[in-house]
Amino acid sequence: MGSIGTVQMTVQELAGALGTPDVPAQYIVRAHQDQQLAAAVVAPVPVIDLGRLLKHGDGTSDEAAKLRSAIESWGLFMVSDNPSRARFKLCSDSAGAFSLKNELQLRTIPLFWSKTKQQYPCGFVCIFLQVSNHGVDAVMDDMMAASREFFRQPLEEKQRYTNLISGERFQFEGYGNDWVSSPDQIRDWTDRLYLKVEPEDERSIALWPTHPKTFRDALHEFTKKCGGVKDDLLRAMAKLLELDDDDYFVKHFGERPLTNARCSYYPECPRPELVFGLKPHSDGTVVTVLMVDDRVGGLQVLKDGVWWDVPIVPHTLLLIIGDQTEIMSNGIFKSPVHRVVTNTKKERLSVALDYSVDPEKEIEPSAQLINEKRSALYTKVKVKDYYARNYNDFTQGKMAIDTVKV
Repeated sequence: MGSIGTVQMTVQELAGALGTPDVPAQYIVRAHQDQQLAAAVVAPVPVIDLGRLLKHGDGTSDEAAKLRSAIESWGLFMVSDNPSRARFKLCSDSAGAFSLKNELQLRTIPLFWSKTKQQYPCGFVCIFLQVSNHGVDAVMDDMMAASREFFRQPLEEKQRYTNLISGERFQFEGYGNDWVSSPDQIRDWTDRLYLKVEPEDERSIALWPTHPKTFRDALHEFTKKCGGVKDDLLRAMAKLLELDDDDYFVKHFGERPLTNARCSYYPECPRPELVFGLKPHSDGTVVTVLMVDDRVGGLQVLKDGVWWDVPIVPHTLLLIIGDQTEIMSNGIFKSPVHRVVTNTKKERLSVALDYSVDPEKEIEPSAQLINEKRSALYTKVKVKDYYARNYNDFTQGKMAIDTVKV
């Protein structure tokens, strides 16, 4: 699928050509003084041991309590191979109030309150936590190294995998940057390699880089490992909602679910206070699994009108709840708004896997989460229609989730 759009040079090429501290006007965020592009507060990170969470699968363990606390707080969570990297611990009092205590600064952050496990979360319900023993660390280094090596290649080598057909017609897969639909569109300071990885028989293998030689195998193995982590955590989330079937979210993927890989490169930017690496948005997925750069930060999440920095934790996977999960959970799990800011001195790299329900299927709120006190908050929508809507809204700085709310 492709669309006619404005052809633009890659950001990496543009960054290397800039001889002044200025950036082109099409990259400057309108009303940037209202976007809080200055330094943000570092977000607290609860830590979950995935092995312990799965061992005590009844939803009553300490790890399940930590998962719930993260769901209540952020809308994204971190998966780490080393639980000793924890910076916060979960605390509770006799009244049932949960909080996170910073073990280094002794700062307590209130999270949620629940008298009974039947009481659903209320307010801003999202996820942001670290999970240990995820089993993916063995392939993480290979995937990040292969991605970094790809972007270090000469431009002509990378353009062998361009996302422009005949140099003009845009397609989602391939190397380049976003389709520019209008002269007024604010562009992101990033280049991407975007590839469909599942269903496997739909892979456009000609767009998978052959240099470095490890890239194809690394991406295949990374996808397989992350898929298992994704399924395990979706089952744990179904338990928290007390759904009849722990596989509720997993089964909803259907026979031919869609998984896309995004390798994103953010070059140094001379004016980070004016430019987004990636504009504010929520993901149109079920869940996104993101491997962030352990050398430089930049990812931020919006909570209560304030932008929070996502901390750098080596060998960590970040799982972000998507719009499809928000719809199916009837708004109990919310898809967080997040963005990437730029850096004057360091490049940044990330690798993401976007997991989506079969595009031909429809999704709607679970009937088990609709009752007299909580009506259906979202309309039924076909996934491929929502995906197209989400991409168009993203280029315009809008949130597609607002279009399906009742």
